[in-house]
Amino acid sequence: MATNKTVKVTAKGLEGFLIETKAGAHTAYVDQPPAMGGTDKGPTPLDYVFISLAGCLITIAKIVANQKRIVLRDVSVEVEGELNLEVLRGQDDKDRAGFKSFKASVKIDADLSQEEKQAFIEEVDRRCPISDNLMHTTPVEVVLAE
Repeated sequence: MATNKTVKVTAKGLEGFLIETKAGAHTAYVDQPPAMGGTDKGPTPLDYVFISLAGCLITIAKIVANQKRIVLRDVSVEVEGELNLEVLRGQDDKDRAGFKSFKASVKIDADLSQEEKQAFIEEVDRRCPISDNLMHTTPVEVVLAE
């Protein structure tokens, strides 16, 4: 039987574009750079998508390495993507609002051949919930709260 976990985050708009989020006992802030009217007190929502993917890939890499008894000396991830900002600004309604693609470049420091590193990364990617959600359509329901 599957072990499911419900994850819940709350967010509240503060002054300007500053947003306070709560995830369990943790508080994180979301903001915009000054050029977009914010105060730059936190990453943008777009940044958090990349932060989530990079963080999940590293976490799963550590789990997989531990399970396979691989000495993982270091792992780092760089994520990039491109999107049409004119859509979110309301200047283009023909294109989609989301990223066109994501590229996560993973560096692994471990005593593994290139082929073993590739197989390792493929397993990490397969087991990463954030990567899975970005690659596959997951229903999102946005509703008006009562």
